[in-house]
Amino acid sequence: MLTSRAVCRKLAPLIRTSSTVCRQNVRRAGLNNARIPACVPAAHMSTGPLGGGGDNLKYALLVGAAFVGGITYAVITLKGDQRRYETRLSEISTRRQRSATPVQTEPPAVEATTTEAVSEPKLEAAPSPEEPRPPPEVAAAPSETSPQPPADSTPAPPQLPSHAPYLLIGGGTASFAAARSIRARDPGAKVLIVTDEPDLPYMRPPLSKELWFSDDPSVTETLRFKQWNGKERSIYFQPPSFYIDPEHLTGAENGGVAVLVNKKVVHMDVRGNKVKLDDGTEISYEKCLIATGGVPRNLQVIERAGEEVMKRTSLFRKIEDFKSLENVSRKAESITIIGGGFLGSELACALGRKAAESGLEVVQMFPEKGNMGKVLPEYLSNWTTEKVKKEGVKVITEALVKSVSYRDDKLEIQLKDGRLVKTDHIVAAVGLEPNVDLAKSAGLEVDSDFGGYRVNAELQARSNIWVAGDAACFYDIRLGRRRVEHHDHAVVSGRLAGENMTGASKPYWHQSMFWSDLGPDVGYEAIGIVDSSLPTVGVFAKATAKDTPKAATEKSGTGIRSESETEDTAASPVASAAPAPAVENKDEYGKGVIFYLRDKVVVGIILWNVFNRMPIARKIIKDGEEHADLNEVAKLFNIHED
Repeated sequence: MLTSRAVCRKLAPLIRTSSTVCRQNVRRAGLNNARIPACVPAAHMSTGPLGGGGDNLKYALLVGAAFVGGITYAVITLKGDQRRYETRLSEISTRRQRSATPVQTEPPAVEATTTEAVSEPKLEAAPSPEEPRPPPEVAAAPSETSPQPPADSTPAPPQLPSHAPYLLIGGGTASFAAARSIRARDPGAKVLIVTDEPDLPYMRPPLSKELWFSDDPSVTETLRFKQWNGKERSIYFQPPSFYIDPEHLTGAENGGVAVLVNKKVVHMDVRGNKVKLDDGTEISYEKCLIATGGVPRNLQVIERAGEEVMKRTSLFRKIEDFKSLENVSRKAESITIIGGGFLGSELACALGRKAAESGLEVVQMFPEKGNMGKVLPEYLSNWTTEKVKKEGVKVITEALVKSVSYRDDKLEIQLKDGRLVKTDHIVAAVGLEPNVDLAKSAGLEVDSDFGGYRVNAELQARSNIWVAGDAACFYDIRLGRRRVEHHDHAVVSGRLAGENMTGASKPYWHQSMFWSDLGPDVGYEAIGIVDSSLPTVGVFAKATAKDTPKAATEKSGTGIRSESETEDTAASPVASAAPAPAVENKDEYGKGVIFYLRDKVVVGIILWNVFNRMPIARKIIKDGEEHADLNEVAKLFNIHED
């Protein structure tokens, strides 16, 4: 017993010291973390014997464990505070970088404020979470006397309308025709046109026709041209003052038409009646028109030829394409047009006329035997080929491109028959691919044969979605399902879609026409199915001075001939009583009518240098009757009158 007490007296100071150190460490850790333990148990040394119950030993072990735990807790807490401190430093540093502005009226004050905010935390004593801290905005804000906005602010973007009663996707002819039609039937309508082009709605035909014949050296800037009748006009349908700003559309008391340029619709939510733009903006609608047009095709051999070839190849569709090619035509020595259709032939004649003045070599190549070989009967295709040659164009027929390469600053076009053509620039005019990018997200059906969105007789793809223009695959009650890529179809289908969007419920029965001019002296208008593989009957007569595109525009007062067209059918035409004289020199083909037949019924008509007779042709196709003598039918067009 005496021995136990003696041992206890010797150990007691050590135990008390250990307990005191433990309490101090625990208290220090608690202060560093602003959490002081509510109660620290006091150490009471037992005077009982060391043996038996072992109270003193147990107490020593308990105190030791508390000491170790306190140390561990303090270390963990300090490490956590250090991590939070480092995170805080990183946030403040990042904010300083974001808040830097090019112009600051009081940079020293801002720098001092920021420096103080950075130096506030310290590793040795991290701030308690319960202590108030200045908000980040205060730490990085400029002086109140500075006229600059807060450093981390950005200019507010234009407020785009979040809702449009009438939303028109695409900024081409069909969209503008629809907008004009909607406003005519609903004067207070609010119409929003969304286009991925930087330009307001404009007409495309002059891009490959009249603009090239302008004498104004700044034509690429003004985009004004003289029509064949000598009158000047702009390529744009309306001046900018015609439209209202998109951000003002919602509050426009009398409605209006707004155009949102350089924006592309990338997603359609048909159930939610809204679209998403390429910048993430969402716009809801009540009625929607898809008039996205098409994208020019290119030859695969050109796409696979590499970057140098692609840089020297033009696809022709938009204003920027015209500007680019016009600039190339001023510098290049040789330009080759691949394609013998409408666009290729128009550009060949336009550049050929220009080449006569500048010495530019213009080459047109196509796989057919003659110009417009897929449309015109062979004899007329051969005639137009000679006409294009007279315009200064080197024509290469039956040309199938095998490969294209770039060597010695020249493009080399290798044909499958071994011929080699060297040129500086290529224009690929090989057709149009309808733009149906929205079909997948919108769940709209694309026609597998003709391409384009399939629509019903009222140009509807869904109950509140219509399609017009090049992208529409519609059902023609006379000629079957079709897709048309011409200006007049865009005008008429856009106009009808606009009417139906306001509740007209009209079927699309109109036979749209199209036209092409090989300069101011030769032009033709066509309607229906004009396919050179069909049987044709042509009736021709001698042309006079009034049988030219120039004379036609002088009479109609417009350079876009289909603008004078209406949906009215012709009254019962009165045929000329004069007999149809035979044309002795068939090689001239001054003017005439070409009938395209399917099962002995006229399904297509070309009026060659015959103008302002389209309502008659439209009625013939609509009637769908067999004709025993098409020479008699040709009299309806009065082609034999002087």
